[in-house]
Amino acid sequence: MQWEIAAGYEARREQHYGDRIISCFVKRPRSLPAMLSATCSIAPEGEAIVCDEVRLDWREVEERTSRIAAGLRARGVRAGDRIALLLRNRIEFVLAFFAAFRIGAVTVPLSTRYQTPEIAYALSDCDAAMLIFEADLLERLPGKEDMPPLRLIAIGGEARGAEAWEALPADVECRDFAPREEDTAVILYTSGTTGRPKGAMLTHLSLINSALVFCRCFELTEKDRSIAAVPLAHVTGLVANILAMLASRGTLIILPEFKAKAFLDLAEKERSTYTIIVPAMYKLCLMQPDFATRDLTSWRIGGFGGAPMPEPTIQELAEKLPTMKPVNCYGATETSSPATIMPPEEMIARLSSVGLPGPNCDILVVDDHGAEVPRGETGEIWIGGPSVVSGYWNRPDATAESFTAGYWHSGDIGMMDQDGFVHVLDRKKDMIVRGGLKIYSAEVESVLSDCPGVVESAIVSKPCPVLGERVHAFIRVDERQPGEAEIARFAAARLADYKVPETFTLSSDPLPRNSNGKVMKRLLRERLAAATRA
Repeated sequence: MQWEIAAGYEARREQHYGDRIISCFVKRPRSLPAMLSATCSIAPEGEAIVCDEVRLDWREVEERTSRIAAGLRARGVRAGDRIALLLRNRIEFVLAFFAAFRIGAVTVPLSTRYQTPEIAYALSDCDAAMLIFEADLLERLPGKEDMPPLRLIAIGGEARGAEAWEALPADVECRDFAPREEDTAVILYTSGTTGRPKGAMLTHLSLINSALVFCRCFELTEKDRSIAAVPLAHVTGLVANILAMLASRGTLIILPEFKAKAFLDLAEKERSTYTIIVPAMYKLCLMQPDFATRDLTSWRIGGFGGAPMPEPTIQELAEKLPTMKPVNCYGATETSSPATIMPPEEMIARLSSVGLPGPNCDILVVDDHGAEVPRGETGEIWIGGPSVVSGYWNRPDATAESFTAGYWHSGDIGMMDQDGFVHVLDRKKDMIVRGGLKIYSAEVESVLSDCPGVVESAIVSKPCPVLGERVHAFIRVDERQPGEAEIARFAAARLADYKVPETFTLSSDPLPRNSNGKVMKRLLRERLAAATRA
């Protein structure tokens, strides 16, 4: 099986990024500014963004972002410059993103859960020209000596050394820059097995294709209303929420912070039709005592990804919310979000699969030598197509290692069945998925190696019925014998909170290693499972 070609979504093969030959939608905007301009021209009075008490139509979005773009230019930001955003889910995130691409600048969203060293690394690595941040995060910013010279713009209060967001818009409107399709529009930092995050370069082409894939597969139109409950700074929030609504001329409804009751209140009040959240969020919604009395009949598509959805949760959703179709989506930052999407009518019958390759997406399952394996056999999943990023920022070594002829090596072990559905069976990379947030063990282990009293560490996942997985640390300590609280405080000062180990096994004994000297994490997971059962 495969996704059928629908009217308006015809595709053809094209050459991009040098030697890549990829299938692309024929009818597509040639840049994000062009997509914004088309939406604002076609549906100027359509409701565009809702956030708390603020409601903007597309004409107002066009006017506001034009003035913000002019303000950015007046402050010296030029095409290709990087603008970092350290913002929670709020309307200014969307307006800043739109304004940045209207002048050809590159947006660099940063997680507000980052700690000072993580922020410093990202700002320095991308050589940011501007940082737009929330004023209450000022104390978390690096010192001037630890980040490039940049202009600071504060939102939500005064912050020393920063200009207020309210002063940014200019009195004049801005003429849009015309970027090339292959120009980078967004840099998203994703943790790697080396412990140092890499900046994935999402282009205008990759972002537009992904937005159109959501529109095609979920049949999104101007009548759809999407709640952004996951962080807008992550690829799902950026593409599945912001850009999918821009492409379909629908309405983006921003939830500042996910709380099950607040989410359900908003979904009911705003008559939400579509969202993508992680499985743990669905479970928390179902646990609300008044869930069955809610009027959620407008909710037709409930996408999920980042972790498997437990079968009991899917069955409970089918019983209590029959008008909503749960849909599995599989992808990554490097694929600009969706690589596979489960056709809604197939979801219940194929719970073990993550769906079919999306339109224009080409998936290979290969062995250790890069040879494609027959259907039904396992191997590493490689992903190609226009949604795949052009590479990693300033990392030609990592790009060469992770890409072959435009195919990104996912690091996931899986297989494609006889019907063409993809199954993800295991992770080749040593990664933990906590509530949909990806954590690479090497990054955490690298931080713990600097902790006084820690000789060596190994990070493994600990099963969790709500979040899927949590972070557990096996640590060999020296004669100082630091305690769990001390080690956790050390990690919390250097890592985002979701990466910090929550449980520990401390010992003075060496960690188990194989003949090649590698830590045998399989044995550690078995020990943890045995201890948990006991």
